[in-house]
Amino acid sequence: MQAAAMAPPDEDAVEAAAPASSLIFLGTGCSGALPDVRCLIRPSTPPCATCSQAHTLPPEQNPNYRCNTSLLIDYCDNDGTHKYILIDVGKTFREQVLRWFVHHKVPSINSIILTHEHADAVLGLDDVWLVHPSNHKNEIDRVPVFLTQFTMESVAARFPYLVEQKVEEGDEVARVAQLDWTIIECDVDKPFISSGLQFVPLPVMHGEDYVCLGFLFGRKARVAYLSDVSRILPRTEHTISKYGAGQLDLLILETNRLHGVGHARSSHLTFTETLDTIKRICPKRALLIGMNHEFEHHRENHVLEEWSGREGIPVQLAHDGLRIFIDL
Repeated sequence: MQAAAMAPPDEDAVEAAAPASSLIFLGTGCSGALPDVRCLIRPSTPPCATCSQAHTLPPEQNPNYRCNTSLLIDYCDNDGTHKYILIDVGKTFREQVLRWFVHHKVPSINSIILTHEHADAVLGLDDVWLVHPSNHKNEIDRVPVFLTQFTMESVAARFPYLVEQKVEEGDEVARVAQLDWTIIECDVDKPFISSGLQFVPLPVMHGEDYVCLGFLFGRKARVAYLSDVSRILPRTEHTISKYGAGQLDLLILETNRLHGVGHARSSHLTFTETLDTIKRICPKRALLIGMNHEFEHHRENHVLEEWSGREGIPVQLAHDGLRIFIDL
């Protein structure tokens, strides 16, 4: 079994027993990523410990080095075929490809799902051509992209050449990602299929008046992914709650700020709010993403170890490069 650096103890299972499908955390950081450049060019006294470590240690040895939040689903179908489904393509996408596609021997992607249209979720679309699949004739296969109409309109304004599938005059030799755009609804009753795997949209609030999508997926193990959320809508929470539609095997949930409690205009959950949400939803296990530089990986995971012992729900901070094998 191939394991990421700094893998948690439960990844030490024997290779023969490992499920064929897996989740690869390409990024677990906030929009600005870590290290926070401001901590390096205008250092505080004392210096920011998290960003100082993130800057001095190699990323593969450093769980405090965090790219934009993104998840790669390695889905193994019943016939043994592997399909790679990418959730969000942010500003750090090229670095994530160089670091983690290479490390985990991921050859290409088969489809893309976008949670929303913010920069840390879509600005890497221009580099998707780097990981295009090709067929036996060495021809480029088009990659399906699933997104809401609102996100589609924003992407079309930013990347008209990706939507119109043409390059500017005089730049005919440029490589342009070949993408097929599919509109999805912000409705838990309107699932869609991406590369053979069903996804249920999970609308959540990402600020006072902004709706972002998370996703529920997995036929065998149920996984919910919520990367940008300030408040979970009642119908969404019922869909993923142990006391609603059934207990999740894994909840992947953001926690953006370590201290304080959010207010009405907050765009993200704080650490306390995230843990309260986990207690309400009651998954079998939870992994946290989207952390800013207030979170020092080892220190906060020690806190979470104690919390998990009290509450009976294993919770840890995820880290870039982490690979979780799971039956989907």
